[in-house]
Amino acid sequence: MKQLGTIDSAFINLEHATVPQHIGGFGIYDPSTAPGGFVRFKDVIANVTQRLQKMPIFRTRLKEVPFGLDKPYWVEDEHFDVEFHLRHISLPDPGDWRQLCITIARLHSRPLDMSRPLWQCYVIGGLDNIPDLPEGAFAIYTKMHHSMIDGAGSESFMTALHDLEPLPVVLEDEEDLDRALDNFSSQRFENLSMLGKAAANGARNGISRTRGTFGLARDLVRTAMKLRNNELSEYASGPKTRFDEPVGQHRVFDAARFDLEDFKAIRKATGTTINDVAVAVVAGGLRKYLNFHDELPEEPLAGSVPVNIRSRRGETEDNNQIAAIMTNIHTDISDPLERLKAISASLDNAKGYIDTPLSDPMKIAGIFSPAISKRMAKWYIDNEMTRRLPVGSACVITNVMGPRVSLYSAGAKLVQYHCTGVLTPGGGLFHSVFSFDGAVSISAIANRDAMPDPDFYMQCIHKSFEELKQAALSGQDKPSRRKKQAGVKAKAKARPGTKVKTRAKIKTRAKAGPQVKAKARPKSRAKPKS
Repeated sequence: MKQLGTIDSAFINLEHATVPQHIGGFGIYDPSTAPGGFVRFKDVIANVTQRLQKMPIFRTRLKEVPFGLDKPYWVEDEHFDVEFHLRHISLPDPGDWRQLCITIARLHSRPLDMSRPLWQCYVIGGLDNIPDLPEGAFAIYTKMHHSMIDGAGSESFMTALHDLEPLPVVLEDEEDLDRALDNFSSQRFENLSMLGKAAANGARNGISRTRGTFGLARDLVRTAMKLRNNELSEYASGPKTRFDEPVGQHRVFDAARFDLEDFKAIRKATGTTINDVAVAVVAGGLRKYLNFHDELPEEPLAGSVPVNIRSRRGETEDNNQIAAIMTNIHTDISDPLERLKAISASLDNAKGYIDTPLSDPMKIAGIFSPAISKRMAKWYIDNEMTRRLPVGSACVITNVMGPRVSLYSAGAKLVQYHCTGVLTPGGGLFHSVFSFDGAVSISAIANRDAMPDPDFYMQCIHKSFEELKQAALSGQDKPSRRKKQAGVKAKAKARPGTKVKTRAKIKTRAKAGPQVKAKARPKSRAKPKS
């Protein structure tokens, strides 16, 4: 048995019918690279079953401590059935992108069975009318409880469930898996033993909580002093929008793909980062969407940005090693370049909060026993307490770098990947930015009550990107006067005997005598700002 860490337990305690705490994503595969150019469902099952040997946690389930007195444990599921978790479905007609998005949204809205290993995988066929996909393409959608993995850990998860070459690798027998599962099954505690361990943990945790309370108070005072001394920028906050409303049980999903080289070009031209550019594209899309619905506030909106803290916190018992910072996304600025520069500055300032208590709100839901935390979370959600918060967070924007190698499932090559995030009470819009195979995917999972038109929202995202790209790269390809002159000289050298009048020669001839007059070069007019 292996006990869950504090942050992992928080996601278990926050589990609710309207806001199930799982994340996921789906890839689209080209079967032409598989042996014979065809993939059968049983091939996918066999491949995933073998891959599970690398991640034994996917064969474990939760075991709750009686009366919720302590954090739960991961234990081996003695009745594990991989075919319960792997399912095969097909898109209804016409099998287009919209149908795929609707299917993903419906699958993502369903809570996981908390009595079984906390993941599911769907092989989806019938992608017949989606442009630019190879013939016979299929999708694999996977969802996992957030207590098992965070966004930053998705790269290792993807690599573990895939091959690095088209020919599927046949793994050795299950001895390695059995040894790995010993960590989860070697101690078979009964309820009485678990209660005894809970009592010991309770005493130890009580001391830790007391120390933590004093530490929290100390860190809050330090944060306040930094704010007073202008060592930290003002903590970001924004007005409320339709996405701050209580979240319902239904979801919508859509995604857009962009060329990674375009993102790099914008980054280079503006002196920002890929993450700055991604946040600016989302902010521009959100501005256009709310403006179309006559709901755009005059004040800038605020967004939550998850941060990977694996390199900052050292060893930890949690599968999740993330923090979150609040930042202004400057939806009040109409000019895309000015908005990008403002967002870049705000993100830099917000990073100062990473090591403060304000970046770890999830700890509150995990530090207390489930008996307390689950009741508090249920009361908070059922009574729609988010309505009483004075400020809002318009959305979440997370940026995850995908694997830098080609991946294959049962021989089929992964050609696209899109992420699906988790919604929280009062947090009805989640963006995932995922880079893989030379492309950037920006996907949005949202509360259907707040966003009934996700396809229009993606149009706003596309328009925002095009405007930013045009503003950042306009003039990049236009040669300067010096380059033009060099080009004229090069052409002259290529044609012997051709004389070229340069500006210097024109001036010289003008000074030689009054009979030669050089026409003044008209002043170039400044182009209007886009």
